[in-house]
Amino acid sequence: MMQIAGTITTHHADAACVAAALSPDNLRSMETRADGDRVVTTITGTQARSVIASVDDYLMNLAVAEDACSLHRKSNR
Repeated sequence: MMQIAGTITTHHADAACVAAALSPDNLRSMETRADGDRVVTTITGTQARSVIASVDDYLMNLAVAEDACSLHRKSNR
C-alpha cells in the first residue's frame, strides 16, 4: 500500500493562535503545531484523492484561522 505524506509550513504574526484555531478541525491523518512564527501541519494518507481533499480543506481553514487571529490581535490593541 502506498503511503503519502507532506508538510505545509506557513509564517504568521501569531502562529500559536492560528495553530490552536486549526487543530480542532484536524482529521486523524493530520497534525498541526506552532513552531515560533510558523504553523507546521503534516498530512498523511494512503489515497492521493483523500490527501488532496484534506489539503484543500486545510488551506480554506487556514485562511479563516488567519483572519480570525488577525481580527483578535487588532481588537486587543
